[in-house]
Amino acid sequence: MRIDLHTHSTVSDGTEAPAEVVRAAKAAELDVVALTDHDTLDGLAEASTEAAAIGIGFVPGIEMSARQRVFPDPDDPRGISVHIVGLWPDPADTGLQAMLARVRDARLERAQRIVALLAEDFAITWDDVAARAGGADAVGRPHVADALVDLGIVATRDEAFASLLQGGTKYFVPHFAPEVLDAVAMLRAAGAVPVFAHPGADARGHIVPTSVIEGMAEAGLVGLEVDHRDHDERQRTRLTRIADRLSLVRTGSSDYHGTGKRNRLGENLTTPDAFEALQAARG
Repeated sequence: MRIDLHTHSTVSDGTEAPAEVVRAAKAAELDVVALTDHDTLDGLAEASTEAAAIGIGFVPGIEMSARQRVFPDPDDPRGISVHIVGLWPDPADTGLQAMLARVRDARLERAQRIVALLAEDFAITWDDVAARAGGADAVGRPHVADALVDLGIVATRDEAFASLLQGGTKYFVPHFAPEVLDAVAMLRAAGAVPVFAHPGADARGHIVPTSVIEGMAEAGLVGLEVDHRDHDERQRTRLTRIADRLSLVRTGSSDYHGTGKRNRLGENLTTPDAFEALQAARG
């Protein structure tokens, strides 16, 4: 049984519509796929309908943005970015929906500010980004990156993130995200099963220490995404040990974004036993 529990569509920063992601998952010979767009649940109905029509197992999900503060001032917007995949959330949960709306608004404001800063040095406008984002519910830095590619300023989305959009540059702008433990608790309250996404992806920037993962486990974290393209063998070994010690479910996934990233559907998978453990943890 081939199970991939982390994918994205055009509702956030993927390049394929929700139904297209599901069809691509079927073509990749997956048996179960989850759609986990950033900070929005809006693509789940379309994906679920398509999955039922073509005969593939579907898990509704979300990838929620959170932040671990690392500075003395608790109101300082900087910190380590943490993404938490929530599987089977209740779309009617008002607390979750309110928080997601706040995070999406912050993402949009951030992207607009980044474009204003970029425009001081490059020929880019917000209209360029809005056109690239299309009907995305969660507009953010990936759409800015895609606009930079379209304009010939950089060659790829990866190059944009490795240069102009990297933290520490003059174009970096922080944004609001809930505290890590609050995000885990909120997902659990909404009936979701939280999995820490790509926790060892240190090439992206700072990662949280083990003590934070321990706190997340106490707050209700269920899984740890160990098998991910951005984890080398060193990180996979480290995360496996943490998962075993904390009795967290070890998962694997593609983090598929269509052509937005090199990641391939099914390149990392969640085992059937792990999937059963995640299902058993549902509220």
